[in-house]
Amino acid sequence: MTENAKRHKTDYPGVFYRIAKRKGEAGTEKVYYVRYKEDGKIIEAKAGRQYANQMTPAKASKVRGDYIEGRQLTPQEKRAKERQKAWTVEELSTAYFDTLKESKGVKTDKGRYNLYLKDRFGSKKPKDITPIEIERLTRRDMQGKSPQTIKHVLTLLKRISNYGVKSRLCDGISFHIASPKFDNRVTEDLTPAELKKLLKVMDKHPDQLVCNVLRMAMYTGMRRGEILKLQWDHVDFHRKAINIVDPKGGQDAKIPMNPQAEKLLFSLKRHPLSVYVFPGKGGRQRVEIGKACRDIKEKAGLPKEFRMVHGLRHYFASTLASSGQVDLYTLQRLLTHKTSVVTQRYAHLRDEALKNASNLAGNLVMGQNAKRGAKK
Repeated sequence: MTENAKRHKTDYPGVFYRIAKRKGEAGTEKVYYVRYKEDGKIIEAKAGRQYANQMTPAKASKVRGDYIEGRQLTPQEKRAKERQKAWTVEELSTAYFDTLKESKGVKTDKGRYNLYLKDRFGSKKPKDITPIEIERLTRRDMQGKSPQTIKHVLTLLKRISNYGVKSRLCDGISFHIASPKFDNRVTEDLTPAELKKLLKVMDKHPDQLVCNVLRMAMYTGMRRGEILKLQWDHVDFHRKAINIVDPKGGQDAKIPMNPQAEKLLFSLKRHPLSVYVFPGKGGRQRVEIGKACRDIKEKAGLPKEFRMVHGLRHYFASTLASSGQVDLYTLQRLLTHKTSVVTQRYAHLRDEALKNASNLAGNLVMGQNAKRGAKK
């Protein structure tokens, strides 16, 4: 340990000093430090220099008491407070976006920030934002926008503020921002005629890789991201299973490989330089299929609001639920839903199937009784 780093005890509890070069003069001096606990954490802070600040062990002990009681800020706290003075929402947003990898989602968030947040909040510090300004944003600036769009914008503002707080760059927004409630539980489905037309278009479409992504969603109910991230190491032909790594639910999952999915996967030609089942350019992970999906949807004449991969995942789930042969717990496992709450959107389909089955049973029983009566 060098002399400069060595701690020297004093007669005062929690006060010690190190030897350092004097500032602006030859020789050395004592630099006093204090130690204390705060919320279970050891705090070590400088109290002052022997000559430059006329510091003594007794004075350092008093400074220690001021730090503990909050009467005086430590040098670290002063520096943090100085940093906070300059960090506006605009500066925080720049720093926040710089930490993120460029993607479609990040590009969308940047657009939301520039369109809705920059002019109203850019020059403000998060702690200075008021509830009335949030109300003006949602009721005036975003008038006519969907609750979901408003929720995305408010969530982005909260993320930027939370980034500043976690990075110790600012104090956060001083009140809870409530997001508007909306029902996002859209259960998309296809009529038999729509499905027939879609399959016909997919059979002839030039981008068969994207068509196979759609077929995979239809056969397995996998999410778009799960399909695009799927690697050959995740496909177990021997056990007829597909391992879903890092899904939206958070935990890795395994789903059975049905014959249709097995046939599809087995037919695919592997890219010599890629680990991905559905690779992009150069064998890298594919991240964009929107253009081909829009073309397929348009040619198949599907509704504008129908989301191709997401909609086919819903079609997979709706088909199973309406069959009456699959319970909701099994459906939850197949869809890798983290909880049963999301799966409940399909409950009415299963209930209708069970009702139809019950009605059928009743009709069959009545039919048998009628036959017995006729024989008598």
